Amino acid sequence: MKRYLIIALAVLTLALPGLALCTGCPPPPSNSGTRAAIVDQLAVMDPNQDFTDRVTAELEACGFEVDVYSGEEVSVELYRRLPQYGYKLIIFRAHAGLLQAEDDSGVVGVKQATYLFTAEEYRQYRYVREQLDDQLLPAEMTPDFPLVFAVNSRFVLESMPGSFDDTLIIMMGCSCSYLEDMAAAFIFKGASTYMGWGGSVTLDYVDRAAADLITNLCTEGMTVGEAAAKTMTGIGPDPEWGAGLRFHPRESSGQTIAELAGTTGGE
Repeated sequence: MKRYLIIALAVLTLALPGLALCTGCPPPPSNSGTRAAIVDQLAVMDPNQDFTDRVTAELEACGFEVDVYSGEEVSVELYRRLPQYGYKLIIFRAHAGLLQAEDDSGVVGVKQATYLFTAEEYRQYRYVREQLDDQLLPAEMTPDFPLVFAVNSRFVLESMPGSFDDTLIIMMGCSCSYLEDMAAAFIFKGASTYMGWGGSVTLDYVDRAAADLITNLCTEGMTVGEAAAKTMTGIGPDPEWGAGLRFHPRESSGQTIAELAGTTGGE
């Protein structure tokens, strides 16, 4: 039985040089207030400073202190340590893919697992335990870019010490909500809500849609359900792939970001 990590990528317009390994990610200051993080793995190939600036400004107005991890900073070790940093909101602007199996006759079977990309260049003899334990795989963003590590829900459950304290997770990668494995893992680790798209998305679209979602949640003070519905009405599903926004669990539909994170709106 062969297994493949099938990646439905957005169209990329930039190709940057090879990656350097990120060997350590120091934690943010422990004396800060309610914090949010933008984890921008996509910045290694397709940065969008306008997105980062807009979302950061809206989150700050909503009462958050914002940390941005960009490009090569987005490593396996960063993912490992995220539960320990106390974030109430984490936005993953990162590629994702679905692992599929191919049987002996060459037929690709059911999609098996969701993988979230890092920007850390793959090395066969790095993170050996996690690789042997099927928590990490090498993943390809484009044929002319080095392979990078990608993590799955088992990594979230078994290799990310600590817990997410009612954190709102927003995933911008392809098919992050096609299966429920990643959502279930984050919620089991303490996240209050997991939001993501149920199929392939293009970069231009998901940047616009995610920014609109943050506006609805923060500036407009909508509940999770209202914000998702308005984004899907105003921006719509991905025009090329038809993917729509989903959230888990359904019980979080009636909660606002202030209720989830314990913040109050900006003055």
